[in-house]
Amino acid sequence: MAQIFHRSANSLANITIAAVVLGIGGLLWASYRIDQGSYITDVGIARQQPVPFSHKHHVTDDGIDCRYCHTSVEVSPFAGLPPTATCMNCHSQIWTNAEMLEPVRASYRTGQSLQWTRVYDLPDFVYFNHSIHVYKGIGCSTCHGRVDLMPLTYKVNTLYMQWCVECHRNPAKYVRPREEVFNMTYQAPGNQMELGRRLMAEYKVQSLTDCVTCHR
Repeated sequence: MAQIFHRSANSLANITIAAVVLGIGGLLWASYRIDQGSYITDVGIARQQPVPFSHKHHVTDDGIDCRYCHTSVEVSPFAGLPPTATCMNCHSQIWTNAEMLEPVRASYRTGQSLQWTRVYDLPDFVYFNHSIHVYKGIGCSTCHGRVDLMPLTYKVNTLYMQWCVECHRNPAKYVRPREEVFNMTYQAPGNQMELGRRLMAEYKVQSLTDCVTCHR
């Protein structure tokens, strides 16, 4: 019986199969990279705001504590945003004619809140409580990065579940003394694991990885 396919068809079939496998692998790799990239996560991208608020200026230059503006962070699930009156405590006396602060003055005159764009916006199916993390010794910079060095605020972590679970599985790597929670320049000591385990016992920190911890 005559040969139907040329002998080169075997090589062509092998090349085609290899190309399909490599192509699928490449697509999966590209999808993963895109999913982790700033286009999807917004990591490293400063969001447009009604006023170009600089944490660097207010925190590093002026020495304002996080809690002056985020007043509910120690007692509430939400860190809270300051009312315009808080801004005007200073800006009724300094930079009173600055054009970029006109939205602040207009908000104060009219009583209408500024519409800030959220930088960290969790999905509705995720529950997060700021106060319990503060109480358990998790510093602001652990999640938010060096906000005190940001002229414009941007996200430094994806907030993907894998990132959260990494801390929940091994809290000793991240727990710090409560008095250092709001210290943006805090550096973990060389004996962090020893310190972390001691603080976990003192603060009654648990390694919580059950789904219902965050999904309620």
